[in-house]
Amino acid sequence: DDFPFSAADLRRQDEMDDSMFYSVPRFCYHIDERAVAALTSYYAREFPKMAEAMEGKPRVLDICASHVSHYPKDVDEYTGKRVALGMNEEELKENEQVDEYVVKDLNADPTLPFEDNSFDIVTNVVSIDYLTKPIEICKEVARVLRPGGTAMFALSNRCFPSKAISLWLLTNDLEHVFIVGSFFHYSGGFQKASAEEIGPNPKWVGGQSMNEAYLSVVRATVDK
Repeated sequence: DDFPFSAADLRRQDEMDDSMFYSVPRFCYHIDERAVAALTSYYAREFPKMAEAMEGKPRVLDICASHVSHYPKDVDEYTGKRVALGMNEEELKENEQVDEYVVKDLNADPTLPFEDNSFDIVTNVVSIDYLTKPIEICKEVARVLRPGGTAMFALSNRCFPSKAISLWLLTNDLEHVFIVGSFFHYSGGFQKASAEEIGPNPKWVGGQSMNEAYLSVVRATVDK
């Protein structure tokens, strides 16, 4: 299949160097606290399942990370090494949920600085809409995942409009789910994606969520 989106779809209102935009640390949550709690609960449910399936502790990579990865407090009990990759070192230094961090701008270079088959889970929290090379990123995520590994990308109805890709701003919350699923599909490295709305009290008008705590997770298992 040919990727159906154009270069214009992946452009942003603000095409200035991202390192400037993200140079100031933001020690805050970018989504509703109820959405944060829902995501943490989701990880608390799904990470142990991965550990049980692989009969060991999964290694976890969080891309586009900041000062918090929203992992459960007891994450040490059922995961192995955890790595955060993000753009602001001051934020990453404060992330106590990971063992190490890497500072990198994935829009400047989508290559993940890790060996093949390095992780079992790759997470991304409300940031896929800021990535201008989503197919290349998904290919890289597939490369660093071990056989049986899974990518879990969380989506909300909030963003920095000037930094989100045009396609995101022109579509609704339901369409965002299909867009992220298409990124997995057209990367050629994943099995069929699935999605789950995990935020509390879902409320929709057409394809748009009216829930301030809206959060969905689109996930796909690597095809290896």
